[in-house]
Amino acid sequence: MKPRFVFVHGNETTHWSFGWAPWLKAELERLGFETFFETMPDSIIARATFWLPFLRDHVRVGQHDVVIGWSSGAVAAMRYAEDNKIRGSILVSPSYTDLGGDELEKQSGYYDKSWDWERIRANQSNIAVVWGDDDPYIPQHEFSFIADQLNAERLEIHHGKHFIERTEFPELLNLIKHFYS
Repeated sequence: MKPRFVFVHGNETTHWSFGWAPWLKAELERLGFETFFETMPDSIIARATFWLPFLRDHVRVGQHDVVIGWSSGAVAAMRYAEDNKIRGSILVSPSYTDLGGDELEKQSGYYDKSWDWERIRANQSNIAVVWGDDDPYIPQHEFSFIADQLNAERLEIHHGKHFIERTEFPELLNLIKHFYS
């Protein structure tokens, strides 16, 4: 069974359809995959109290789904996988800390408890961490720490930054094809 790909954007987002997301959605659908690309509730602050129930109750993310989380969306994907079985996750520019007390990150509620890395790993079969080697928002050590904890496939993109300026993301599409085609 082909997985459904669920895209979870980052915080401070008023709509998912900018940058590389529309391109990826079209490419995945061209390959015959079902997708879910919708703006998350509380899209500016991205609070766990809204996002995690939305993924469970509205999107109904389950064991046949792959969550593509970008930035805060990657953090949500990890927290979701702590308590729910999914097929896999692709974590684009994730973090596991509130970035030194960043007020918006602290408000999200994702960092209020310790991470259960073992459960995140156990609840899915494929995990990848994708990051830019010059990300201006998230320290590089966060990416390698997460990849180590999750025994994840690693994809470091030279000059990728935080992937905000991109309109296409062929490296991500190739990773998806590698895992799910």
